[in-house]
Amino acid sequence: MAEGSGTLYVVSTPIGHMGDFSFRAVETLRSVATVLAEDTRHSRHLLDRYAIATPLASYHEHNEAKSTPALMTRLLAGESLALISDAGTPLLSDPGARLVNAAIAAGVRVTPVPGASALLAALVASGLVADRFTFYGFLPRRGAARREVVGELAALRHVAVLYEA
Repeated sequence: MAEGSGTLYVVSTPIGHMGDFSFRAVETLRSVATVLAEDTRHSRHLLDRYAIATPLASYHEHNEAKSTPALMTRLLAGESLALISDAGTPLLSDPGARLVNAAIAAGVRVTPVPGASALLAALVASGLVADRFTFYGFLPRRGAARREVVGELAALRHVAVLYEA
């Protein structure tokens, strides 16, 4: 680990029931310098619900390339940051991989704070045997690319989980 660096926490958020937010997640979000959120307006409601006064900063697919270097500077200077998504676990069909990869490459500690995951909720509620599965995320919206992916997934001999918006 990079000596003197902070920690990047990857914190899961509720996916439909506010009671699914863990005590550890609340403590973590209260302890960091900044919470990085996909949509700060949406995340403000969550933080207000749990009396978390930590500043929010926007981090999403449209600004992550530009924002990551400055965030890495903060982490390497000893600040700890938390990355959240609008709902569920960051990086699962959500932004954040660029920052997590940069942190790992720089020797910054990355700590997951597990919680709600739409992927796992759907899988365990399906009743399907889930000892092997493929997670694809969101399909291409239309056309040949979508048909190609559906064909690949249909050929699998195990469960496939997809997201649909």
